[in-house]
Amino acid sequence: MASIGKLIKMLESLEDDLIVCMRCGMCQSVCPLYRETRLETDVARGKLAILDGLRKSLFEKPDGVAQRLHRCLLCGSCQAQCPSGVKSVEIFLKARAIISEYRGLSPLKRLILRKILAVPERFHRLLDIMARCQKLFFKDLDPVVGTSCSRIPVPPLGKRHITPLAAVPFHEKVPALYRPATGGITVAVFTGCLIDRVFPSVAEALIRILEKEGMGIHLPEGQSCCGIPALSAGDLNTFKSLVRRNLESFAGEGYDVLVTACATCTAVIKELWPVMMEGEGVNISGKAKSLSEKTMDVTEFLFKYGHMKSSEKKAGPLKVTYHDPCHLKKSLGIWKEPRRILESLDRYSFIEMVEADSCCGLGGSFGLEHEELSEKIGLKKAQRIIDTGADVVATACPACMIQLADMLSRTGKGKKVKHVVELYAESL
Repeated sequence: MASIGKLIKMLESLEDDLIVCMRCGMCQSVCPLYRETRLETDVARGKLAILDGLRKSLFEKPDGVAQRLHRCLLCGSCQAQCPSGVKSVEIFLKARAIISEYRGLSPLKRLILRKILAVPERFHRLLDIMARCQKLFFKDLDPVVGTSCSRIPVPPLGKRHITPLAAVPFHEKVPALYRPATGGITVAVFTGCLIDRVFPSVAEALIRILEKEGMGIHLPEGQSCCGIPALSAGDLNTFKSLVRRNLESFAGEGYDVLVTACATCTAVIKELWPVMMEGEGVNISGKAKSLSEKTMDVTEFLFKYGHMKSSEKKAGPLKVTYHDPCHLKKSLGIWKEPRRILESLDRYSFIEMVEADSCCGLGGSFGLEHEELSEKIGLKKAQRIIDTGADVVATACPACMIQLADMLSRTGKGKKVKHVVELYAESL
């Protein structure tokens, strides 16, 4: 009952927002899920109405509410376009945590989140085993996009085209290091799980760029997941334990800025760490707030501190388009910077795609739990990429890279999927 009490208190504090949302409905026009289903319960206003209904009928089982709350991409489209400034994503995450506390997590989620993700050493060991064994379960499929597919199409793999785990993760290729600046600033690098284990080339490209620019590098040991998988599942305890570990890893004042090449990690560190760590004591909450203020997405960082060429260069022989990660544009308002970087590259001519900021449809575990909806949204994005005629689609989020590679492989159209950082490093 304590968890339901928390929900009541939270909803009472949001009563004005709930009233505004009931009268508005602007979120219908921007929600990628509502575009596909046309269900009111799939849009922010509908979910808030369900929460309000739960407050008024506390003794009913909240299973249906939990199901609807988790049927959401957490893309932030509703929040970004809300004329009243309602922080819907924050509300949904807090509500998920409270309802999960009341209902409990499923045995599978408890195992994955609390026994594996919450213990980074165990998490890395498991992924090492999976990386060595993946050729037994996956066969090579698309040499251009770089995906594999399952030898036996069983759920939840279905017809997915998988981006394989890297044989050697980034943290093994580049152990912890501290290299002082030779005239510039010192940069702490938050690697993130997907870049470390799936796209180590992105982190390697970032290190090359920092070295070329003469900047100091601080790459500490003990980095953990940013915590978003746990928080999205409603496991607030695991999320907070991961945040504490990362705060300890990045303790100290030996760097000027913390840079990530993952749009999701950037948004989580900047926006969710300070909010979700409130009440954890002045020491912890203060560190979370301080670190969030020093954090920058890599595209914003390179635009501000890098030495790009003039965007008035001659058109390059290859065409590149850009997909806006939801967490980068809608949460952090960063969209001009990656485009200016791409426009400055000698080898490429930049082409804008239609609805470049529409969600790719992955949404973390949403892509596994709601595969058909994820596929519908993702294939529309793939077609927009194909329509540009671009040779390469660039983005700034490794999760988006996985989804784009999957969807483009399904279309049979060979388009390379690259991180903006990789293309910038090529130009050096």
